[in-house]
Amino acid sequence: MSAEGNGKGRRRKPRSKGRKGLLITAWVAAGIVVLGGTGAGYLYFKLNGNIKSVDIDQVLGSERPAKADNGSENILVLGSDTRSGSNKKLGGGTDDGSARSDTAMIIHVYEGHKKATVVSIPRDTLIDRPECTDTDGKEHDAASDVMFNSAYTTGGAPCAVKTVESMTDIRMDHYMEVDFSGFEKLVDELGGVTVTTTKNIKDTDSHLDLKAGTHELTGAQALGLVRTRHGVGDGSDLGRIQLQQAFIKALVKQVKSVGVLTSPKKLYDLANTATKAVTTDSDLGSVNSLVSFASGLQHISPSDMTMVTMPVRYDPANPNRVIVQETKAKQIWTALENDRAIPKSATEGTATGEARGVVTS
Repeated sequence: MSAEGNGKGRRRKPRSKGRKGLLITAWVAAGIVVLGGTGAGYLYFKLNGNIKSVDIDQVLGSERPAKADNGSENILVLGSDTRSGSNKKLGGGTDDGSARSDTAMIIHVYEGHKKATVVSIPRDTLIDRPECTDTDGKEHDAASDVMFNSAYTTGGAPCAVKTVESMTDIRMDHYMEVDFSGFEKLVDELGGVTVTTTKNIKDTDSHLDLKAGTHELTGAQALGLVRTRHGVGDGSDLGRIQLQQAFIKALVKQVKSVGVLTSPKKLYDLANTATKAVTTDSDLGSVNSLVSFASGLQHISPSDMTMVTMPVRYDPANPNRVIVQETKAKQIWTALENDRAIPKSATEGTATGEARGVVTS
C-alpha cells in the first residue's frame, strides 16, 4: 500500500491541528464569482495575484495513484505554522525559522458533491516517509519511524502529498494550505464564529481561556481553540483534533449564514483575506479555478460532513507519539477509494483523545 502501509503497523504519530478551518476558503471562494460578473476587473486580478500555488503534479511526476473516475475528489488540507513573525505572536512555538504542518486532513468529496468525509491525520503519527523532491529540486532521503509532520518540514507540499499518497494509496486531486495568521484574520472578517463549550478550557500555551458556555470566538480565540492541546481531554494531539473537527463544522455553518453575497464590500474583504491565506496546487491557483471548485462544494452543509481521525494507538515507548492501526486504516482508505461511507468498525477501539463533545456548534 504505501511506505507507511509497509511500516508493518509499527508506528505513526498523530497530533493534528485544526486549521481545518481551511474549508472556509472554499465556501468564501464560491462567492467570489459575483466579482466576475460585476466587471470589477481590477479587484478580480488583485485577488488572483494573492493566491500562491505549487505545481505538485510536475514535482511528483507520473508515479502516483491513479485518479478516481467516479466524480469523487480528494483534497489534502494542511495548516502551516512558520514559528516566526506574526505566527510566533499567535503562540506558534519556538521561533526557529522552520515551517511546520500542524494540521492535516484529507477531505473526500463524494460523487455528486453532496456530502464529504474528513479524515484527520495526527501530526505526531510515526510513519515511514518516502524519498521525495521539493519544489527547488532538492532530493530528500526516505526515513523510517518519523513524525508525519516531518514530511512537510523536510520537503514542503510535494513531500507532504507524496507521503499521504504513500500511506493511503489514494491520489490527492488537490492540495490546500492555510497559514495560521491568515486563519485568524479570516475568522475576524467573518465577524467571529459561535461555539458552545461544555467544559472550561484554559491553555496558556495557546493563549486560550474559555469558561463553559456559548462564545462568539474572535480570530485569536479560534486559533487558540484549534491549537490547544493541554486544556482538554487527555492532553494529547488526538483531543485537539476532536476540537478542530467540531470547530470546522461551526465555521462552515457561520460561512453559510453570514450572507456575504448581499454586501460587495464584505465579499471582497473576505475574498481578499482568504486568497492571501492560502497556498494551493497549481490547478486551483486562480480565482476562476477556486470558484469552480468551491461551487461544487457549496451544497455541503455541516450535517453532510463525516469527521473521523485516522485509526491509531498510543506508542508504548512514547505516549506523545501514536502508531497507525494498519488494518483499521486500510478500511478507511478502501472506503474512500471506492467512494463509500467509512464503516464504524474502522474507528472503534482506537485512541481518541477523550475530548469529543467538549465543543459543539
